[in-house]
Amino acid sequence: MEKRDEDLKKAQMLDARARNISHNVRCTECGSQSIEDSQADIAILLRQLIRDEIGAGKTDKEIYSKLEDEFGETVLYAPKFDMQTAALWLTPVLIAGGTAAGLVYSKHRQRTNVHIMALDLIRSVPLTPKERVTILDLLIPPPPPPQGVVSQLRRWLNLR
Repeated sequence: MEKRDEDLKKAQMLDARARNISHNVRCTECGSQSIEDSQADIAILLRQLIRDEIGAGKTDKEIYSKLEDEFGETVLYAPKFDMQTAALWLTPVLIAGGTAAGLVYSKHRQRTNVHIMALDLIRSVPLTPKERVTILDLLIPPPPPPQGVVSQLRRWLNLR
């Protein structure tokens, strides 16, 4: 009885491993489905090939390599990171970073440009010390009261 339970657990683990691999392999006939979800003849054959390879003691990497060698890199849903696919992997990161930097820069310019121009104007006009202090008090905004992160973000983005 114990031997039977052990064999059943082993079979379930091998089946789960085969399903996991099958979810990461694209059906070459359908193109938009994994071989686990597809009922095409080639998908059924590939699922059987994966189970046979697992039964032969191959690792997941070896199975993926064999499938890639036989059917090309497009059979895998997650392409490898190399020089040919670097643009595919890095483009979203670069776009997001560039957008964030542009927003921060424009917000910074929007906030400081008027103050810098006004301070430059004050420097060229002779003022009494009292007038200078009064104008600086008007131009330099007071520090914001300490609040939560969300309210600070809203105030920074002017989303009141």
